[in-house]
Amino acid sequence: MIYLWAFIVGGLICMFGQICFDVFKLTPAHTMTLLVVLGAIADGVGIYDPLVEFAGAGASVPITSFGNSLVHGALEELQKNGWIGVITGIFKVTSAGVSAAIIFSFLASLFVKPKG
Repeated sequence: MIYLWAFIVGGLICMFGQICFDVFKLTPAHTMTLLVVLGAIADGVGIYDPLVEFAGAGASVPITSFGNSLVHGALEELQKNGWIGVITGIFKVTSAGVSAAIIFSFLASLFVKPKG
């Protein structure tokens, strides 16, 4: 049953993104930013972690999970280290993903020629 819920929740998140493209005519950058911010807000009010427990990869794979990770790390480090933890917590949790994006983007740029 977890696969069904993962498919439904992940599909609803992606459907919302597609609606932003088609109906509201948002650019991919605006849509991605909106989804990250919505994931951050959902974690801030405490509903994203229960959603991940319920839907598994359906909630942890989409870009909303990045916003969740940013806020989750910041709040966790805020409790441990005070206000400086807000800054360090963001980087502690998301640094591997950001580093991987930079490295693989660079590697892709070596082999792919952009269309002009």
